[in-house]
Formats: sequence, structure tokens, C-alpha cells
Amino acid sequence: MSFKEIKVDDFNFEGYDLFGKRWPLLGGGSPAKYNAMTISWGHYGSLWGHMGGEKTVVVYVRPTRYTREIIEENDIFTLSLLPSDKREALMYMGSHSGRDEDKIKNAGLTPCFEDNTMFIEEAEVVLICKKLYKDQIKEENFIDKSVIEEHYPKKDFHTVYIAEIVKAYVKE
Repeated sequence: MSFKEIKVDDFNFEGYDLFGKRWPLLGGGSPAKYNAMTISWGHYGSLWGHMGGEKTVVVYVRPTRYTREIIEENDIFTLSLLPSDKREALMYMGSHSGRDEDKIKNAGLTPCFEDNTMFIEEAEVVLICKKLYKDQIKEENFIDKSVIEEHYPKKDFHTVYIAEIVKAYVKE
């Protein structure tokens, strides 16, 4: 593995930059069954724990996504942050299903297995995340109903996962 572990506290991105601009690959699994998908919705911050909370991420996955099946079957998932020259691979990973093809290979990426999970070898940064909580976005809880019309016309509400960042790696 060509990564070195850094202290989780040394990892610092603005939440919007991490998700809205960087589009990490959310992934996981084992050599027998793994997948990843591009995400642009999420949150990075602190929650629960002592002295300001644990470093956490919140990710959102539609029920139809194959990656959701992988995340449901495992306690750990990863966020792989690719360099800016891999934007085309990120677009491919967000628009194809690992259920139908080896989309990681077809995107020109390489799966890497460490810490009982899968991440992407081409990443600059990898976060290993332990699931703490999940819930389903519910139609009846929307205050602004226009969000449903705009983002959920099929009523395929995301599952929300809150996870602690337990390890962070940077490319050596």
C-alpha cells in the first residue's frame, strides 16, 4: 500500500469542499464483493464523543444503489478522494452500476483492500469510517415540500449514515 496513516485530527477539509467540490468515492466491501460510487452530498464535522465530538461524516445513499447493499453488509466504509485529473473517472463512477459491470476497472481505477474494507488505490486521501447510526429520510418530515418535488420525484429517499472517521491515509 502506497499510503501513510495520519492522525484523524490532522485531516481537515471544509465540509463543502470535501463533498460539493471533491466528490469522494464512497466504497467498501471485501475482495469477494465490493463497490464504490461518487457522492456529492454529505457533511463533515464532529458529533458525540468528548471534547468537541468525534470526527464524523454523514453520507446519503439512495436505496437503489448497489453501494448501499455493500454498506449495509459491512460496519466500515471508505471515502476515497481522488486527484483533480480523475474527474472523468468520478463522473463514470457516479453514472454506472457495479451491479452490472466492473465499473471500478472500467473507470480506470484500482480497488485496494486494507483495514477490512476496500478503497481506491489512485486516491490522494482515504478516510476509513465506522458506521454509528443510520436512518431513512422520510417524506413526512420535510418542512419545505418543494425539496421532494425537486430531488425525490420517484420517492426514493436516501438512507443517511453517520460514521466516525477512525483512520485517515494520505498518498506517500
